[in-house]
This record gives sequence, C-alpha cells and structure tokens, in this order.
Amino acid sequence: MPNQPRSTREHPRSFVFTSESVTEGHPDKIADQISDAVLDAIITKEAELEARGYVAPDGVPARVENLRCACETLLTTGTVVVSGEIRTESYVDVQQIARGVLARIGYDRAKYGFDCETCGVINMIHGQSPDIAQGVDESFDAQAGRTADPLDLIGAGDQGMMFGFATRETPTLMPLPHYLASRLAERLAAVRHDGTLPYLRPDGKTQVSVRYEGARPVAVETIVISTQHDAEIEDMGIIREDMKEHVIAPVMEAAGVAWEGAELYVNPTGRFVVGGPMGDTGLTGRKIIVDTYGGSGRHGGGAFSGKDCTKVDRSAAYAARWVAKNIVAADLADRCEIQLSYAIGVARPLSIMVDTMGTAKVGEQLIEDAVAHVFDLRPGAIIRDLDLRRPIYEKTAAYGHFGREDPDFTWERTDRVDELREACGL
Repeated sequence: MPNQPRSTREHPRSFVFTSESVTEGHPDKIADQISDAVLDAIITKEAELEARGYVAPDGVPARVENLRCACETLLTTGTVVVSGEIRTESYVDVQQIARGVLARIGYDRAKYGFDCETCGVINMIHGQSPDIAQGVDESFDAQAGRTADPLDLIGAGDQGMMFGFATRETPTLMPLPHYLASRLAERLAAVRHDGTLPYLRPDGKTQVSVRYEGARPVAVETIVISTQHDAEIEDMGIIREDMKEHVIAPVMEAAGVAWEGAELYVNPTGRFVVGGPMGDTGLTGRKIIVDTYGGSGRHGGGAFSGKDCTKVDRSAAYAARWVAKNIVAADLADRCEIQLSYAIGVARPLSIMVDTMGTAKVGEQLIEDAVAHVFDLRPGAIIRDLDLRRPIYEKTAAYGHFGREDPDFTWERTDRVDELREACGL
C-alpha cells in the first residue's frame, strides 16, 4: 500500500526533554535538609536511649521503632520556622540543628543574605495525633485479630500512591537529563566549598535539555546554570567561562556525554547576588520532581524530607525505585515504572502496577507476578529490607534521592536480580 505510514520503529519521534536541579543552598532545599537533619538527630538520640534501656516517667521505653516524625521547615528573610508532629522519648536541640545545617551549606555571614548565627529559629513542633498513631502502631488487620505476623503489625503511615522508575539511559539507571542536572548542581556546590571558585554563593539552579530519538537520548541541546555570586563580580563572561571549565566540562566528561554543541545560558537574567531565603521563601517538600526523576517518571505527590520510614510517602517510594531498578538491571525491560498504593493503617499494598512502556523482554504480567513473589512491600518489610531506621536522611535531601552511588542508599541496590530472573523462568 503506497500511502501506508511507516512504522515508528523506522522513524522514531524526535523530541527534547528537560530536567532541572537545585543546589543545597536553594531555599527549598535548605528547608528539606533541616527537616531531615531533625529526623536524623531524633533517630540517633532515640537509638542511644534504647541502648541504655531508658524508660520514660510514664513507663514507655525508648525504642527507635516507636519514633514518628513529620517535620516541616519554612525559611524567609532572617527566620527559620520548624514545625510538625513528632513522637519521641528523646530531646534534640532544634535551633542548634537548624543553625548547623545553615553553617554547613555556607550561610554563615550576613553579606550572603542569611547568617546562621543571627537568624531567628522558631520551634513549633508538637506531638503526633493519637488518631494517626493508632493505625500505624497496630495495623487494621492486627486490630481485627486477623494476623499474628509481626510484619503485618505496622500499618502504612498514610494513604496514597507512590511511583518508582528506572531506565537504561545511564549506568545508575536514571534518566539522562535529570542525572546531568543533579550532577551539575552537586559540582556547582563542590567548587564553591573547595575554594576553586570562591566568589560563588550557596544558591543555584541547573537545567539540562536532551534530544531523544524515540526512547534513546542522542544529544545535549541546552544547559542552564544560574548561580548566586559575590556582588563584586559584574562581568557575567567570567562566570560563564568558569562554569564551562570547572563545572560543565568535568561533569560531562565523567558521564561520557558530548556537550560542546549545546546552547549555554549562565545567569541569563544577569546579576544573581540576592539569593537564598532572602531572595525567596523556602519550604519543605516543594522540590519533589528534583528529588525523584526530573519529570521522566510520574510522581504520587508526597514529599520525602522530614518523614520517618513508617510514612509510605517516603519508604514506599524508595521501595518502588528499588523494584524498578532491579527489573531493569535484570534485563527484564529497558524502562520500568512501578506504582504502589496504600491505605493508612493497612499493612499490605492495595495495588502493585508494573509498566515497562513497551520495552519488556518477557510478559508484563509475568514481571508483575515476579515482583509480588520476590518483594515484600508491607511497610514493616520495606523498613527491614532497606534498613531504614538509621540517621541517613539529611544527605538524601539535596542532589536527588535516587541514582546516587552511596552505600547508605540501600534502595539503589540491585540485589534481587537473580531472584527476579528465576521467578520469570530465565
């Protein structure tokens, strides 16, 4: 048939996809890091009390598994407000924690627009609602006497759906635009901290646009870097050349990606002197796409930072990434998205969905069955298998929760590959 259209395999669609990231000094990311630093401190203190056998005056023993934390932070000019619902037998100095995070990031003098020593820190934390606690401490099935399995005792800390994603575009099985944007933001902070570019200030954003032919990335088309800088630097040409030499080139070389033909924008509005919380209000949970896959995979809407591991917004999203990454690493598919859903107070997920976007090497139903067989996705099992009751969370709160090669990021392990392949008959 002469007028029949050619298949998309012969002529795959060409398009450009863009992802962004932000540095640790971005106001929203500062808020995330403070919230997670509070969580880490509580986990550490609670573990110390448990090791000593501490029992509170009301007779409740200190136990890390009893800890609950949902911590939110807001920053604006000269002020940090830390709020949320926390249950713990320990005490942590929230003011000291917040000031410590600000100092580590580099907001340690007034001329940077925010000073960790002189800013106000307001602590508005209060206890967890007993109505929420009852369903998490003892799941719906446990209360009904339907189970004696210890892993059924912990109910999901919230309702909702969580997504995980993996793709063969990079060695870390992350989407290329998001991976590059995250590494550029990380590098931007590194050359500030090590003194390579001492005129840089903590706030910054990066953005990378990649052209795809079908599902295959073929070229970096645009790179955007906006970085806060010293007021004495007035020539944007200096910053542009320094970004090319000290930030972009090292990141692209390490990733094995050509970028010389890309369009480059550095501080496209001109000067960027006023930044951080002085330039924009920061709030925990406002960079959820930066935290995950840069928009390549779907997002359930729940933020991560400040939430303990009983909150499935966090732990189940980590588990979904773990599942998706193992599926791709097992060569069952080239791309994979997992959706999990939960009801508050119920241990077992309500649904598990596997979408390989047409890249499956075996039947999707077979993969879905294998996931149900290999992975236990009850909150208690996720916490156990990923060892989530540890003070590891502050470092997750900048430069992405996924695609980073850190042994504490247990959800990045590909330790279920053989079991998945065996369950699929391979």
